[in-house]
Amino acid sequence: MFKELFNLTLLQHTIRTATPLILAALGGLLTQQAGILNIGMEGMILLGAFFAVVGSYFFGSSLAGVALAAIIGMVIGLIFALFVIDLKSDEFVIGIAINLFAGGLTVFLLRSIFGVKGAFSSPDIVPLPKLNFPFMDNIEFLNIIFNNHTIFIYISWILVIFIYMYLYKTPQGIWLRGAGEYPDALETAGISPRKMKYTSSIACGILCGLAGAHLSLGYLTLFTENMSANRGFIALAAIIFGKANPIGTFLATLLFGFFDALGVRLQVVGVPAQFTQMVPYLATIFALVIVTKRQMNKGKKNKEEAINLGE
Repeated sequence: MFKELFNLTLLQHTIRTATPLILAALGGLLTQQAGILNIGMEGMILLGAFFAVVGSYFFGSSLAGVALAAIIGMVIGLIFALFVIDLKSDEFVIGIAINLFAGGLTVFLLRSIFGVKGAFSSPDIVPLPKLNFPFMDNIEFLNIIFNNHTIFIYISWILVIFIYMYLYKTPQGIWLRGAGEYPDALETAGISPRKMKYTSSIACGILCGLAGAHLSLGYLTLFTENMSANRGFIALAAIIFGKANPIGTFLATLLFGFFDALGVRLQVVGVPAQFTQMVPYLATIFALVIVTKRQMNKGKKNKEEAINLGE
């Protein structure tokens, strides 16, 4: 049983299940760094998944599906920014509204456009192509884990490095972090915090849309109601666990992806689905407990240091 669970295939599935989490979490940490907590990532992923199928089905191209998913994500990110930044609405309320809106809209459009309930699949949906690197074919470890994936998997890894370099090595990244930490100082320097917040929100929407496209065209080739399956919230947990740092967040998403893949593998060996479906959520709760405990200890330590200084 141990060998059936913990093998190279499990690592392969970990990479696949972690990819939408990586993409969404990278978008969410951009808004987090800009001082915005984006609860609406769940709805953005769901809308991206649906419109990716729409684009792929009607235009006969996975590229069209990806483009449509990115566009709808950008639009939702822009709407989120409009309400939160300009209209001063509560970011938590707007995020929940986006999630509810996405759930209802996709159910309505699924029945209106495709005339089905629950799920839609068709041979006319063009999936994302998988890339094969011939030099890996004869190396079992590399072939199973790193070969024959969709391009989004490789892009997500590149984005981790790119966003890290952007945030910590470029003036624009420093401005974006300044919009969240020191907006008044940033404005004094002649840089608009509003512009940086808008930029982060739009980028988050696009990345969440791509995460949805990977779900419906890469991970699967169909759309089902609520197929985002709380990945937006798990991505948010990864951001918190990784302290909104691209590298830390990436490692956190791999951890959650591992437990998600493990839950699926447990079904193969006969463990009831009702239990295995809880595995990624239990891991998420456990991670958040660790973060909370860590913050409490840090706060207690700071308080003790302040008392000692006062004495």
